Amino acid sequence: MAITFYGRATSDNVQKARWMLAETGRPHEHVELGGRFGGLDDPEFLKLNPHGKVPVLQDGETVVWESNAIVRYLAATYSAGVMWPQDPAARANADQWMEWAQTRLYPDANRLFWLSVRTPEADQDKTRIAATLERLNGHYALLEQQLAGRDYVAGDRLTIADIPTGATLFRYFEMAFDRPPLPNIEIWYGRLCARKAYQTSVMIPFDELRGRLAF
Repeated sequence: MAITFYGRATSDNVQKARWMLAETGRPHEHVELGGRFGGLDDPEFLKLNPHGKVPVLQDGETVVWESNAIVRYLAATYSAGVMWPQDPAARANADQWMEWAQTRLYPDANRLFWLSVRTPEADQDKTRIAATLERLNGHYALLEQQLAGRDYVAGDRLTIADIPTGATLFRYFEMAFDRPPLPNIEIWYGRLCARKAYQTSVMIPFDELRGRLAF
C-alpha cells in the first residue's frame, strides 16, 4: 500500500508522527502542508481530515489523523511486537506514558515554546515563562525517575512510550534556559539523537518560527 504523510516538518505534532513513520522504514511520500505551505482548507484535504489539521496519514484506503493515533496505528501495523508490545500489560505500560505525555508533559512544553520562541521578545511575559518552565521541569523530573535503570521509557528498547515524550526533547535542550541536572534523560536523549529517524524527523531547526505568533 502507498503511504502519504501530510504536515509541515516544523510542527511538533507532525514531528512525533513522522518520527514513528520513519522508524517503521516504510517508503512514503511526505507532503508539506500547513503554516507557510497552506492547504489546510483545501476541499481535497478536508475530505481526509474534516478538522483541517495536520498530521494526517493516508495508508492505502486507511486515513488516520491526530498524532498519537497515527503513532499507535503505525506501531500496531508495522512494528507489532517491537514498538507495539504484544503483551497487553506491557502495551498498557507504554501507552500510559503516551497519555501522560499528551495530557501533562506536552501542554507545558508547547506553552513554553510559544511563550519564549513564537512570541516576539518585546511581548514576552517573563513571569509566565518562568512559571511554565518550573512546571515543565517538574514533569521532566518525574520522567528522570522513570528512566533510572532503563535504556528507554518502558524498558530496554524503543516503544511507543518514547515517541511523544522524546519528541519534546530537541526543543527543550535547544531553548536558552538553565535546566536542572537530568542525567538519565540526557543519556536517553543521546540514544534518541543517534537514531537516523529522530535526526530527520525531530531535530528540525525552528528559526523560522521565532517571533511568529501566526504563519
